[in-house]
Amino acid sequence: MEFARRYIRLIDGMNRIIGRIVMYGIFVMMGILLWSSISKTFFLPSLWTLEMAQFAMVAYYMLGGPYSIQMGSNVRMDLLYGEWSNRRKSQIDAITVLFLITYLGFLLWGGIDSTIYSFQYGGERSPTAWRPYLWPIKVIMVTGIFLMLLQAISELLKDILRLKGVPYPREEQI
Repeated sequence: MEFARRYIRLIDGMNRIIGRIVMYGIFVMMGILLWSSISKTFFLPSLWTLEMAQFAMVAYYMLGGPYSIQMGSNVRMDLLYGEWSNRRKSQIDAITVLFLITYLGFLLWGGIDSTIYSFQYGGERSPTAWRPYLWPIKVIMVTGIFLMLLQAISELLKDILRLKGVPYPREEQI
């Protein structure tokens, strides 16, 4: 039990810090898109802006995902879920998080393969006119998936502790 509590404290703390920093990435993306609009209107259109905005959105989404999972900001079917007891919610959450862990495991496996492919062939490039290397965004993507996997395991451990009636770090602070 102590290992689970330490794991939850470590992963939740790390993902909270990363998530709070990355949440300001939306302003980076807005700045890129603003520059894209200004350059198209008044100057020569920039080749890099739209693709760079997509890369910024991937980083924002993938690195913010673990924090979103931690905060419970994911979509739920509250039609039934809201009426259940805390014990029943923990049982259902423990089952569904196992599916999430499986999905993230396959996603991580594919992401690592894709990132290795990008490195092996002298740096895979985007087929657009700008032609940026793809490995930096793939590394960010794999990192985000890995952090989501760690957070999903943390959520599973929280559900197990809740089912056993053992308080976990977040409950102790309340």
